[in-house]
Amino acid sequence: MRLRGGVATATAERPRASARRVRGGRHSPRGARARETVIPCHGRQRAAYGGCRAGDRRCSGYAEFVPARAASRGGKTPPVGRMLEGEVASVSGVIARMALPPPDPQFVLRGTSAAVHTLHFSCGGQEPDVPILFSGSENGFIHVWNLKTHRVDAALDGHGRKSVYCVQTMGGKEALLSQGRDQRICMWDLAEGRTSVTDSVFTENVGFCRCSLLKVAQGRWLMAMAAKATDEVQVLELPSKTSVCTLKPEVGAKLGMPMCLKLWQLSCGSQPLLLAGYEDGSVVLWNLSTGKALSQLVCHQEPVMSLDFDSEKAKGISGSSEKVLSIWSLNEQQNLQVYKTHKLVNAGISDITIRPDKKILATAGWDHRMRIFGWKKLKPLAVLDYHTATVHCVSFSDHKNPSERLLAAGSKDQRISIWSIYTQT
Repeated sequence: MRLRGGVATATAERPRASARRVRGGRHSPRGARARETVIPCHGRQRAAYGGCRAGDRRCSGYAEFVPARAASRGGKTPPVGRMLEGEVASVSGVIARMALPPPDPQFVLRGTSAAVHTLHFSCGGQEPDVPILFSGSENGFIHVWNLKTHRVDAALDGHGRKSVYCVQTMGGKEALLSQGRDQRICMWDLAEGRTSVTDSVFTENVGFCRCSLLKVAQGRWLMAMAAKATDEVQVLELPSKTSVCTLKPEVGAKLGMPMCLKLWQLSCGSQPLLLAGYEDGSVVLWNLSTGKALSQLVCHQEPVMSLDFDSEKAKGISGSSEKVLSIWSLNEQQNLQVYKTHKLVNAGISDITIRPDKKILATAGWDHRMRIFGWKKLKPLAVLDYHTATVHCVSFSDHKNPSERLLAAGSKDQRISIWSIYTQT
């Protein structure tokens, strides 16, 4: 797919073009010599307009001819009804280039009564486990959505009606972690219908940097969060809440506040590391053992609003309030370096997430849209245009069956759209 005017548009794969000359006839304007590009014809449309007809010795269903004047415009065939004199429409080319209607959400969840700031799926359980979506809203509620009935199973209120901007499960849907603007991170027990806060951490941070979780052993987690000092990051071990380290920039470094965090490790048992995006547009790689920065890279001119990292490819992506996505890589010496950049149509990225299978990624935009890219080459695949206000968050489901994969998007318009796209990649 490619983007045209904000609409997802299908484009056919085209092999290397070849050219030939044909004297006169239906494929040549006014009988003059014309150079024509040969591209594949799928046969099923060849009798549609008579321009590529079964039995035609020059086409015979194996090729269709794009007139020279069409090829001179970049190979685009004129739309039906607007053909130039003497030119014949390339049937499958026309059909392939017709703008597809924008895809619709599979379903929409309503009822949060406030802007949605965070989403998290829990769908990887065995049957008959019900797939669940957790959402955190500006009014302080966490909604537990049943994805079979499309209704709320429970509404959790543990942040004093202050905005909830992070929710994550801890090893299953019975243990939940949430973070709110009340400067608290809460641990919830949801087993057997319970809806109680079992423990909490007071962050003393007034920002909106989401915490990051990493499972390091059975029942043991690391949690990175913005600390009381505006430029520091604190790492705790859960559930003991033991302090692991506090990451402080060097004296004189003006990174500003941490805006987004990503704990990761190359493999189970390897050294955990932290990627942090800062207010000055930098991404910093931290060593948790030494508490020192391993590498720093200025990726943006504005604060880094969101980032995600693929530890298998040692490659990450970040977005800001600019019109640019920055893709960066980590070399064997653990140095960050810019891999490439991608310019966007509209400014402002709220959230970025790479799908667990590392095939595609999604961005949440201030322009009310979600954009889908191929992760390998950052090829634009689709623009999902449903919401009427800023999209704050996007999340991919963890379904074990690829055909059941879902994408959820939460918006300031108080709706959660659920999409089923690229499930067979």
